[in-house]
Amino acid sequence: MADLIAVAFDDESKAFDMRGEMVRMQKDYLLDMEDVVVVTRDAEGKVKLHQAVNLTAAGAVGGSFWGLLIGLLFLNPLLGLAVGAGAGAISGALSDIGIDDGFMKELGETLTPGSSALFVLVRKATGDRVIERLREVNVEGRILRTSLSKEDEATLREVLEKSRATAE
Repeated sequence: MADLIAVAFDDESKAFDMRGEMVRMQKDYLLDMEDVVVVTRDAEGKVKLHQAVNLTAAGAVGGSFWGLLIGLLFLNPLLGLAVGAGAGAISGALSDIGIDDGFMKELGETLTPGSSALFVLVRKATGDRVIERLREVNVEGRILRTSLSKEDEATLREVLEKSRATAE
């Protein structure tokens, strides 16, 4: 079962920086993420989701391949390519994997303008190594929501708040 962690940051760029660090941790096999999304709220109060995977583009590429293949069978590969790309793009745009977009937008509305949040769905993690890495990068934020155990949440909260206290 995956754990959800949502952390708010005072600056729009901080969540992007943290997502980059989470990706580096995944490359180092310290954690396995199912989904990671940055939510920003601009100065006008508009909430925007920044998905790590563009499902529309991925659907268009997959649909193009299958459309081309089917088009070759029926002697019209260009038509098959066009129809497949369109169908794939539509299916990609309508599909949603990982964290519910409505939930993220709802929490994004609670952010102050000019701030951001990072939503991570973690399949598994080497907890002590991840916490150690977070201490090294001196990340500062506040937990919005989490499905971690009380002990793990308290440890994460301590790291985030300690970084915040030393920054002030």
